[in-house]
Amino acid sequence: MYKLFYAPGTASMVIHQLLIELNQPVELILLDFATNQQKSAEFLRLNQQGRVPVLVDGAVTLYESAAILLYLTEKHQQLAPLPGSSDRGLFLQHIMFLTNNLAPQFRLWFYPADLGIEQYPAELRQQLQQNISAVWQQLDDQLSQRGPYLLGDTFSAADLMLTMYMRWSRNMPKTALAWPALQRLADLVRSRPSWRQLYKQEQLTEWAGF
Repeated sequence: MYKLFYAPGTASMVIHQLLIELNQPVELILLDFATNQQKSAEFLRLNQQGRVPVLVDGAVTLYESAAILLYLTEKHQQLAPLPGSSDRGLFLQHIMFLTNNLAPQFRLWFYPADLGIEQYPAELRQQLQQNISAVWQQLDDQLSQRGPYLLGDTFSAADLMLTMYMRWSRNMPKTALAWPALQRLADLVRSRPSWRQLYKQEQLTEWAGF
């Protein structure tokens, strides 16, 4: 059985939903960020950065959402094109695009302390919003041409990752749902039983879509 160290609504969310989609038994280990459990000596032995998710699979311990996602989809040969297939490169491109373009911008948006400041001046906060909006526009263009999913008609784990990032925009001045093709993908993912189960288990309410 897998062990997943998680906190509700964080970057562990995509891995939690993926495990549900894969119908894999998992022991969920909740870390209370309010009391800094992710910075405990015990957890830092698993991930020195003190971040979730961390997945334990027997003797294998992994962190970083994209790495865990690729590990699980390849191991179970579901929700991703198989290595060597014609769509594999496109799938990998989408995962890397999201990881390299959205994740860093959201990290800055939520954690100004990473830059040594308590809160951003208005112009810098606006620039971060514009940076994220530019990524939404690029994704919306792609989905409008070749959607409804990132792999066209085929649902994949990449759509779970994108939906997680879209959820993170829910309290921003302009959310991802302002783009019609992104709205359509979000609605498709949020209509899945795995999404309802995820929300129930993590006790989430905002941006449910149901």
